Amino acid sequence: MEKYMKAPLSAEDAKELNAGDYVYITGTIYTARDAAHKRMYEALERGEKLPLDMENNIIYYMGPSPAREGRPIGSAGPTTASRMDKYAPTLLDLGLKGMIGKGKRSDAVKDAIVRNGAVYFAAVGGAGALLAQSIKSSEVIAYDDLGTEAIRKLEVENFPVIVVIDAKGNDLYQSAIKKFCTL
Repeated sequence: MEKYMKAPLSAEDAKELNAGDYVYITGTIYTARDAAHKRMYEALERGEKLPLDMENNIIYYMGPSPAREGRPIGSAGPTTASRMDKYAPTLLDLGLKGMIGKGKRSDAVKDAIVRNGAVYFAAVGGAGALLAQSIKSSEVIAYDDLGTEAIRKLEVENFPVIVVIDAKGNDLYQSAIKKFCTL
């Protein structure tokens, strides 16, 4: 099923999504990869405030290539989500409602998704140039010294993703394999 969603993502919107849904996101999302996640986690351990409020936000696991002239961002493909699995449950418990990446997630992340009524989306790997066309603006908001791994605020329009793990714990990677094996 195709759905159009606004970001930040409300708890109600997250709960109505189902594994396998095609979703087009419009609004504000944030980028953060390994180094930014590690830094945020360490800040929380020290009792410090994070550079962005997690409540209802979506984090895209992406580090862009340099922008071409006249464009807000370069190629913007997803990175492997499992590299953030150590940090994701903590951020989900702080109110993060969505994550965008590629690949499978750990059981601890799946449990945190269900516990918090969140969702994990996949963006198509290898389609970074195409995905960048949905990004209307990009602004570094934290950890500028990390270069491409800095946290960015993105304004997106009809950013295409697929629900992989929904708020009920349904996992498209598991259900697709089961369906395929019965064919």
